[in-house]
Amino acid sequence: MSMNPETVASIAVTVVTGVTGVWAARAARRTPRQEKRDDFAVVTKEIRTSLADVKKELAEQKAETARQSERIGDQALALEWLQRRLRDILARVRDAGLEVPPAEPIPERARRHIHIDV
Repeated sequence: MSMNPETVASIAVTVVTGVTGVWAARAARRTPRQEKRDDFAVVTKEIRTSLADVKKELAEQKAETARQSERIGDQALALEWLQRRLRDILARVRDAGLEVPPAEPIPERARRHIHIDV
């Protein structure tokens, strides 16, 4: 059985194409080491992103804490001023011989912070 040259050429081209395809597929395959390296890079990037988010959130919390601390300090100053003013008014009312109207009971939680005889 003899093959004509075109058939032989066709078979040769098919074999070469097949071998080239197998070689290309083998060359394109990633090694386990490359996969681990890429996985590590992805995990590292995710950790860095998460760390950046945590740092940003911590900075926001510190700024909020500073604002709240300043606000609490201002409120404490205002309450101290009000207590002094109330003492002065009560002293003048008593000096004038007048009776101070009875006050409502002080809530238990507020009692810890009020140091005045009302």
